[in-house]
Amino acid sequence: MARGRPAPNIILGPVLYFRGEQGDRWWLSALFVLDGDAEPYDLRVDGVTLPVPPRHLAQWRNRHVWRFDFAIPRGARDVEAAYGFTDGASPGDTWAVTVPGRTSSPRIAYVSCNGAEDEEKIAGLNAPRNALWGDLRRRHESERFHLLLQGGDQLYADAVWRQPPLLTAWKKRTDDARLEEPFTPAMAEEAADFYFDLYLRVWGQPETAAVTARIPSVMMWDDHDIFDGWGSHPDEEMTSPAWRGVYTAARRHFSLFQLAAMEGAQPECVWGAPMDSFSQGFRLGDVGVLALDMRSDRTPRRVLSDRVWDALPEWLERFKGCRHLILMSSVPLLYLDTGVMERAVGLSPVRVGIEDDLRDQWRSPAHAEEWLRLLGLLAEFSRRTGCRITSVSGEIHAGARAVLRGGGVEIWQLIASGVVHPPPAKTTALALEWLAGRKETLPNGYVFEMPAFPESGKRIIRQRNWLSLIFDGKGQIHARWSAEGQPNRYTQVI
Repeated sequence: MARGRPAPNIILGPVLYFRGEQGDRWWLSALFVLDGDAEPYDLRVDGVTLPVPPRHLAQWRNRHVWRFDFAIPRGARDVEAAYGFTDGASPGDTWAVTVPGRTSSPRIAYVSCNGAEDEEKIAGLNAPRNALWGDLRRRHESERFHLLLQGGDQLYADAVWRQPPLLTAWKKRTDDARLEEPFTPAMAEEAADFYFDLYLRVWGQPETAAVTARIPSVMMWDDHDIFDGWGSHPDEEMTSPAWRGVYTAARRHFSLFQLAAMEGAQPECVWGAPMDSFSQGFRLGDVGVLALDMRSDRTPRRVLSDRVWDALPEWLERFKGCRHLILMSSVPLLYLDTGVMERAVGLSPVRVGIEDDLRDQWRSPAHAEEWLRLLGLLAEFSRRTGCRITSVSGEIHAGARAVLRGGGVEIWQLIASGVVHPPPAKTTALALEWLAGRKETLPNGYVFEMPAFPESGKRIIRQRNWLSLIFDGKGQIHARWSAEGQPNRYTQVI
C-alpha cells in the first residue's frame, strides 16, 4: 500500500459473490462498505494481471458501498487465489478464495435462517449464536468449498415494525384508515436506516464474515429478509402504502447487499431481471443451479407470476446437458402436507399468528395447483434430458429429506435450517415427526415420502444445521448435514 495514504476504513466486507463460469475463468464480485468519501485502492487478485478498480454502488450516511468485479483464470486443479488491498504484507487486508480446476467437481455448502424473529431466542441457547458459522469456517479449511448457497432469511428484519418510531406507531394502530395513509419520506428514511444498519450488524459478525470473505455466495431471499410472512398476508395489508414502502426498502437493500447490485443494473446471472424477479441461474460444468425468487411476486393466491411461469421452461432448457440441477426453493418444494392444519386454523374466529407460515408452504391449498404444475415441469425436464434434480431448502428450522418417485423420475429434497435460528420445540418436532411418517400418492401419480435417517431412526433433525454438497465425477451428490453437537452424522447420496 502506498505510503502516506490511509488504509480503507472497512465497515463490512469483503463479501464474495459468484457470477458464473465463462470458459476457463471464474467470475466473482467482492463488496465492501467503507466509512468516508475516500475511494478505495484498486483490488489486487492472484492470477488477474491488472489491478481491479472499484465501482461505487451507493451511499448512506457517509457510508459508501463499493464493488469489485474480476475473473480468475482456472487451471487443471484447484488453486487458492489471494486478493486484497496490499501485496500480502498485511494479513488483515488480504483474503483467499478457492478457485476450482477445470476438471474439479463442485463442492458446495448450503445455509439458511441466519437469525431469529427475536434475538432473545438465540441468547437462550446453550451455544454461541454463530457456532455453526464457525463450524463451516473450520470445515472450509479441509473441504475448500467452491460455492456457498444461502437459501433465505439471510437476516431477520421483523423488527422493522418494532424499532423505527414512526413505523412502530403505524403498526400499533388498528384502525382501517392507516391502510390508506401515505408512506411518508420520514418513514422511508427510517426503513432505509433500519435495513442498512441491520445488514452491517448481522453480516459483520466475525464468524459470518470469515466465511463470506472466503466462499463466494449465491443468495435468494425469503420472507424474513423483508419481514415475517411477506406475500402471505391479507390483501388489504399487502397493498397498503406503508407495507409497500417497507417492501420497497427491503427490496433495494436485498439487491444492494445480497446481489451487490443496484436495482435496474443486475448482473447477467439474474435471469429474472426483465420481469422484476431476482431468480438466478448458473452452470458449473455439468452441474446447474437455479435459484427461484419466490417472494417478489407472491400473494396469498400465487407464488410465481405469469411472466416467470412463461420464462421457466426456457430457463430449464439452459441446463440441458447437465447431469444434475440444484433447485434453490426457499420454502421446501417437497414437504409434509400442512393443508389440514391450515384449514383448521382458518376456522378460528381470531388470528393465531401462524396463518402466514402455513400459507407460505407449497402445499397450502392456495398453492397446491401451482405446486403440482412445478413438479410436472421439473419431472418432464428430468425425464427428457436425463438431468437429475435435487431441491435444497431451509425455512423450517430443522433438517430433513424427502423424495418424489414415479414415471421414471426421482426428485430429492434436502432441507437444512437454520445456521443460527434455534430448532423447534420438542412438542413441535414430535408433531412434525408424526406427520412426516405418512407416505402419499399425489394426484399426478407420483409417490412422496420423507424417509427416516438410518443414523437416528428419525425423519427430523432437531438441531441447528448446515449442509455440504460434494459432487463426484458421476454427477452424484454426497450430501452431509452438520448438525450442532452431531457433526457429519447424517448423509444422503443422490
